[in-house]
Amino acid sequence: MTTTSARAALGGVAFAALAASGAFAQEFCGGLSANGQWIGGEEASSDVTTAPSYLEQMALVLMQNQYVALFSVSAPTTVRVEAEGRGSGDPVLDLRDEAGAIVASDDDSGGNSASRAEVELQPGRYCLSMSSYDGSPMTGFVRVGRADTEALTDGIAATPPVDDAPPPVDDFAGGLCDMSRVTRFLGGGQPLDQMLAMGAISDTASVDEVPFWGFTLSQPTALSITAENVDADPVITLYDEFGGYLAENDDWDGLNSRIDMTYPLAAGSYCIAMNALADLSLPITVSVQPYDAAQAAIGTYDRAEAAPPLDGSYPVTSLGELSTRLRQDIQSTSTASWFSFDVPEAGLVLIEAAGGGQGDPTLVLFDDLGRQVAFNDDDGESLDSRITARVMPGTYLVAVRQLSEGTTALTRMSLERYVPAR
Repeated sequence: MTTTSARAALGGVAFAALAASGAFAQEFCGGLSANGQWIGGEEASSDVTTAPSYLEQMALVLMQNQYVALFSVSAPTTVRVEAEGRGSGDPVLDLRDEAGAIVASDDDSGGNSASRAEVELQPGRYCLSMSSYDGSPMTGFVRVGRADTEALTDGIAATPPVDDAPPPVDDFAGGLCDMSRVTRFLGGGQPLDQMLAMGAISDTASVDEVPFWGFTLSQPTALSITAENVDADPVITLYDEFGGYLAENDDWDGLNSRIDMTYPLAAGSYCIAMNALADLSLPITVSVQPYDAAQAAIGTYDRAEAAPPLDGSYPVTSLGELSTRLRQDIQSTSTASWFSFDVPEAGLVLIEAAGGGQGDPTLVLFDDLGRQVAFNDDDGESLDSRITARVMPGTYLVAVRQLSEGTTALTRMSLERYVPAR
């Protein structure tokens, strides 16, 4: 593996800071690309399919923010995306397609806290975001390449078992799998694509009982795979029938996990490796259903991961112009409540969410292009949240949600606007 010092000296490695002036105003990936940079320097040189080698950037991720790299593929291509932090940095990767749906998400599959995912991508433009696991500032490398280009990370498969004996279930759960290790098939082993018209296919077992689930497809099908039990805190990893890594997820919806395979999986057999970070003995419900792009987008709005459109297709309460101060009381839940407001001139906005000792509200602010402006949870020593952000004239969206699933609490939100002294 190439060393960090050697990579830093490469002329092809670009350094990028969040919100740098060189960012290109793209409008895809649900608006996320507007704050991104082409990983090859420009769009024409960021086609992974035709690139002579891997494409890489060194990036600075500031507090509670993310770095976004843009790339494209011009033909169906198996693409490897990776992120490696410098020092103690622990990067998390999310890969989104042109519509903004998550194609892959990963933390730690690169080994040594690095992130890595390998996916078959169809022609189009993609956004690869790198964030810091604990929200602290981090410098790291982001690399996008094909299977035939040099990898940035070692990968979790690089460390073999100490001996040839199968490891215990607890050690093996969530690790590499192929069809020889499957102990239970969803749908009784029948092709799921022939059954999904009747609804999701589900089954329940603990990791101790079933560490590896299997399923088969008789024709290409785009799927969503979920694992649910917040008390167990499940992690799911998807492999093909030969043990090839496809995707991984932890904490998609609270502590539940979900993998969205937005492109059709080929006909064949697949293995789901299951792990539980909290308790291996608790039952986890595993479900497979057809991938629904529209529903997936709604899910990102519900979790305040992306800003909804202002066309009336998703509920957003307009607060009108923020002249001086606005106040809004909300019965907030883990599903985000969205509000829009207009700023007539450049200045500073202060937004607070106060729970009065009840609940744990979070705040996130987006501009009307879908770019995240600010995020906060637990300002100071309280569970209340506060955002202070410089703004330009325009429309902004703010979301309030409870951090914990199943919590409903009265939350008082206040918005104040300040203008520069003249």
